Amino acid sequence: MNRTVLVTAHTGREAAIDSARLVIDRLLEAGIRVKVLDVEAGDLGCHGAEVVMGEPSAVKDAEVMIVLGGDGSLLRSAELARPTGTPLLGVNLGHVGFLAEAEVADLTDAVDNVVAGRYDVEERMTIDVLARQNGQIIADTWALNEITVEKQDRMLEVVAEIDGHPLSRWGCDGVICATPTGSTAYAFSAGGPVVWPEVEAMLMVPISAHALFARPMVVSPRSTLAVEILPDTPGGVLWCDGRRRFDLPSGARVEVRRGTEPVRLARLHGVESTGAPFTDRLVAKFELPVQGWRGRVRP
Repeated sequence: MNRTVLVTAHTGREAAIDSARLVIDRLLEAGIRVKVLDVEAGDLGCHGAEVVMGEPSAVKDAEVMIVLGGDGSLLRSAELARPTGTPLLGVNLGHVGFLAEAEVADLTDAVDNVVAGRYDVEERMTIDVLARQNGQIIADTWALNEITVEKQDRMLEVVAEIDGHPLSRWGCDGVICATPTGSTAYAFSAGGPVVWPEVEAMLMVPISAHALFARPMVVSPRSTLAVEILPDTPGGVLWCDGRRRFDLPSGARVEVRRGTEPVRLARLHGVESTGAPFTDRLVAKFELPVQGWRGRVRP
């Protein structure tokens, strides 16, 4: 059976280009068909790889998409991979890289695992977003990490709603609605909780809210969250995964629900620093102090 892998890289980084070339050469040597995006092909300069347009059809027949870069690169790649359900395998060349499965030091072992088919696929919850103005849809999009309703120039005046019931009014810099995957991203920086990826929930986190009740909230994945910008107050901006931007006029309403399509991530077998439990990832990424831990006493 013919196998195909799409390789994409943050070509603004020399390390990413070198790593991508190594990955492509190793895959080709294993007899696997390799595709690269047209906007990256010139920088990668890999002979033997097929050049394709950067659209969802590029990954339709790929068994996995290998992404070399940081979390931003993986979020960009998710826009291509989500419609076809193609799993993403991230190789971290950034700083924290919570979405990545492998570090660059494990690159050879990671490729060998792909060649041998030693990986599982897990699904990550997404959120679907509708923004309306006077009942008319002005944005229809989605996010893997989070959406934020943010101020432009002056503080936002908003009312938060959960399941059709008003919760609180806030004067704030913005409001974050996040998935468990996004709990370690913007929501974490704004004081939100860390939620394990396998937990099915949504988060609502106000940003710098001037209110007595302005705590982060974790709600059911079956809930509908909404943020209304009050009429006769300054408008704001809707950001999705920090990549897609929509202007929100005064009086706009943003509704957030569980996404109809997940994003799929590849998880490797047998590589020491990859495939780690989420607890171990937290300890490694944030360099958390665990000295003195003895673990369970075994009989």
